[in-house]
Amino acid sequence: LGLMMCFDLGGPVNKVAYAFATAGLASASTDNPTPYLIMAAVMCAGMVPPLAMALASTVLDRRLFTPVERENGVAAWLLGASFISEGAIPFAAADPLRVIPASMLGGAVTGALSMALSVQSLAPHGGIFVFFAIDPIWGFLIALVAGTLVSAFAVIGLKRFARSKSSSEASLAAVAA
Repeated sequence: LGLMMCFDLGGPVNKVAYAFATAGLASASTDNPTPYLIMAAVMCAGMVPPLAMALASTVLDRRLFTPVERENGVAAWLLGASFISEGAIPFAAADPLRVIPASMLGGAVTGALSMALSVQSLAPHGGIFVFFAIDPIWGFLIALVAGTLVSAFAVIGLKRFARSKSSSEASLAAVAA
């Protein structure tokens, strides 16, 4: 589910995972807390892509990002904290082959950690601003920080070491000239 939330950043696959989680809340009870676990994993993982892009573009390695991406990174902090996955779309639109896999990796880590730490969310949306409906909040934060770091470092690694064909061709043309 964490990977699904980060696959298309608010697109159809993301919406299927979110709809599955919110529909489950209707059947949740004290005897069956599984839907709360699923909702926490989905919400936490959905926060990862914008937070990771914000971290990578405004703190970790600004030079790998354009000035517009760095500006979008500032807004992505609030969007990610609010569980608005679409905050990472400008980054994915500019560099989908690096941003999407990095986001999916971090989302998968986040979803798995959230479930392993038995994090439950009684709220279907709101991100960190519904902290009162998340239990244990420390587990939610650990999963969120871990996935955000994984995604941020993955996108930085991919941007540094996985050159696109056009940039390789451009560097070869510069050498030839």
